[in-house]
Amino acid sequence: MAEVREARLPPLADAKRTPPGYPYELGPPRTFAPGFLSTWPSQTTSRKVQKDSGLVMKPRFLLKLEDHLKKELHILDTHQPKVQEHKLQAYREVFDCFIEAFTTYKPLLTDIKKEYEATIALLKDHIRELEPLKCQLVLVSEQCERTIMSLQEEEKDEISALKQERQILKEALQSMRERQNDLEAQVHHLQKDLATQYLLYREEHDANKLLIAKISSNRFETVKKPEVENEDIFAVKLALKVCREDLSKAQVELNRLQAEYGHVVPHRDWQKVDCAYKETLLKLNALQSDFEQMKNEYDHLLHVHKQVSKRRDSLQKDLDGFREASTPRPQWELCTDAVGGNERWSELFEGQSSQQRLEILLDDLGVKGKTKFFTGLGTGIEVPVYLRYEGQFNNLKLQKADLVRVIKEVMKEKGVEDEQQGQQSSLPEFLHTYLERKHGEKAADWAYSIMEGVRQHLHDDFLCLFNDILTGKVDESVYHGQTELASHLLKVLIQSDTAHTGTLTISEFSNALRKAFPLKQERDIEVLVAASQADLDSGGSISYQRLYMEDSDGRHGDFLTLVKRQHISERHLYITQLRGLLEGKREVTVEELKTALKTIDPSLDSEALELKLCTAFSVPAEELQNEQPLETEAALQRLSVANAYNAGHK
Repeated sequence: MAEVREARLPPLADAKRTPPGYPYELGPPRTFAPGFLSTWPSQTTSRKVQKDSGLVMKPRFLLKLEDHLKKELHILDTHQPKVQEHKLQAYREVFDCFIEAFTTYKPLLTDIKKEYEATIALLKDHIRELEPLKCQLVLVSEQCERTIMSLQEEEKDEISALKQERQILKEALQSMRERQNDLEAQVHHLQKDLATQYLLYREEHDANKLLIAKISSNRFETVKKPEVENEDIFAVKLALKVCREDLSKAQVELNRLQAEYGHVVPHRDWQKVDCAYKETLLKLNALQSDFEQMKNEYDHLLHVHKQVSKRRDSLQKDLDGFREASTPRPQWELCTDAVGGNERWSELFEGQSSQQRLEILLDDLGVKGKTKFFTGLGTGIEVPVYLRYEGQFNNLKLQKADLVRVIKEVMKEKGVEDEQQGQQSSLPEFLHTYLERKHGEKAADWAYSIMEGVRQHLHDDFLCLFNDILTGKVDESVYHGQTELASHLLKVLIQSDTAHTGTLTISEFSNALRKAFPLKQERDIEVLVAASQADLDSGGSISYQRLYMEDSDGRHGDFLTLVKRQHISERHLYITQLRGLLEGKREVTVEELKTALKTIDPSLDSEALELKLCTAFSVPAEELQNEQPLETEAALQRLSVANAYNAGHK
């Protein structure tokens, strides 16, 4: 190796060369020829190298650094997690010693070290930024899977209905063919009967003629009897010949008619079958069109799902790589005894981040002053059914995200059960039944903890709505109405995305909002567009699917929150307009309320109109005609707590 010229090092024979913080005494370095670095070969690993001039020893400072590094690496456990970081720390200490020893190269080596440290810190920041993306990917994946499953179920139902209708048409066609065969058989039988009757008629006719001729011959018998007999025989032969010719003509005509009209259907039956065919064809075309539209939406969702899956897999690989080089997490399992055992630990900390676990642990230890127990309100009739317990119950200290998740599960289970039973049940009774069925003896703990969590987060729109439904302030249809509103908006946005890119321009997004909400004013549309841009932090195209993502607490962004709040304002305006039409009426009849509803919303269909009337008078549909007049304020109050609003044309 060529010798490299370096600035002269000061004499270090008497100086102590061990760098600060270095655990070993390295001793004075080996002295070299003035002005030159050591010529020890860098590619060898042995302590001595054979040269022309003899054996050359490694520098003692290099030997000590290598020995120290080997000891540090030998101490490390290769099976221990994050072993690479500990190895990096050992190499860092050796590099620091190397920098301190070579003062001439110290600035350059220090800069190199700083750049590497800055790069490692930057990678750690990237790891922390990518951590929340995992939760978002899981939520998007679940939403896409639920949407795909619902579309598949709807498609299966439609295909099954079409197959059933096709089978019914096949059976009808088969019955018509059988009927045609029966009619042909009857015609053939009647033809045979007609031929038999015709032969009998001819024989009878001939017999009558013979009898008449015989009577005439007996009455007018003369001397020329042989000539008369000869004349009668000639006439009979002639008549027989004419009858046979007529029979041949009739048989030919009958064969011709049978050949030409044997497969002809009566015009009346043909018209009936033709009308049925046209109606069936129209229905089939409509169903085919709906199926094509549903298939396009399904293909689009499937394409989006594949893109999200690829993105999720890519991020998962990056996340796994970053986790290998990230800082080790605290050993939270050491706190299990402090919170009451492993079972209690699983209930509190499963799926939580480090910050959330710290907050839960502080709450459980009483740092924030929260009570650890609830006292039951008793079993009196004035107590809500889901809180009718006596004794003391544990405060589960539910986080907001867990609270939202539990409430969504309750509403989902209730919707499924109501659909199976065909009627809507009471939410308080269902909540009591649900908690008893799922948590058994701990149902009281969950009931009081849920209500305490709802009370603490009444500022949240979703939890406030759940509390209002539970206490009877609003009807459950308001919750389902908001869900259907968001679903309808998403469907319109997907239909507007003709390129299937998942994004819309500002103009396309505004037009989609006008199509989904035809009665909204331009000012409301502009506010919604601004809210969507603020949610996405974008001034150009809008990725509408990201507007439906939820954060760790289960909340949507400002856009969907604003859509729901505008919907609430529209409901209040609707009741105000209805109150103005009914002003001055102390009581209102079914017909008067129907007229008022049609006046406000002329596009209201009969089914929605009947539903609002049943809600206002609180009776089934079959009893509306016989219902007595109701106080106007009572009817308006029932409509105000339900999901009554001016839908307009869709």
